[in-house]
Amino acid sequence: MATDPVNPEPIQIALFAKAPVAGQAKTRLIPTLGPAGAARLHRQLVRQAVRTACAADLGPVSLWCAPGIGHRFFRALAATAALPLHPQHGDDLGARMAHAFATLTPQGLVLLIGSDCPMLTPTLLHDCAAALRHGDDAVFLPAEDGGYALVGLRQPQPALFAAIPWGSDTVMAHTRERLHLHGLRWSEPATVWDVDRPDDLARLHDLDLQAR
Repeated sequence: MATDPVNPEPIQIALFAKAPVAGQAKTRLIPTLGPAGAARLHRQLVRQAVRTACAADLGPVSLWCAPGIGHRFFRALAATAALPLHPQHGDDLGARMAHAFATLTPQGLVLLIGSDCPMLTPTLLHDCAAALRHGDDAVFLPAEDGGYALVGLRQPQPALFAAIPWGSDTVMAHTRERLHLHGLRWSEPATVWDVDRPDDLARLHDLDLQAR
């Protein structure tokens, strides 16, 4: 599919984030950072993800909040970054992502990102956008832990999100099986890492989030 290099098709970016509630955010890091420290790190990562999404300047950015949009952290982000807020809907992560794509794809192409991948950059977002603009049905940034930090779609693909063992190290493997099964064309521009476990904190320390 040809694209216009002068006026490329806008790409919507949906950012998924949990409220930074102590004891409920970044729970696998609580033994190392404590409940408040883990929540504080989560807030930092969400803010960085917002900065990255906005800096890419691909199209509208929206924040999809769990368990709802009422937390003051989300309200503050919406005010400072001029982001629309949406509640996540669904019984599991797959259902919530499927709902977001069903909501947004009627308005165009969509990249959905998580909030815990500090190595995500505007350049990587542009690479993923190019894959969709050039005709791929889907694009992913697989994570080293077996999941993925980004999924982009041209249109809703609910089968990619149903009955997946979310939180396991086989999420991307199961997703590739679904992609093959449904005859979808996809690309994986890069493999990334996210911040989930204590071992990830050393790598995070080497990144200057404010400077990126």
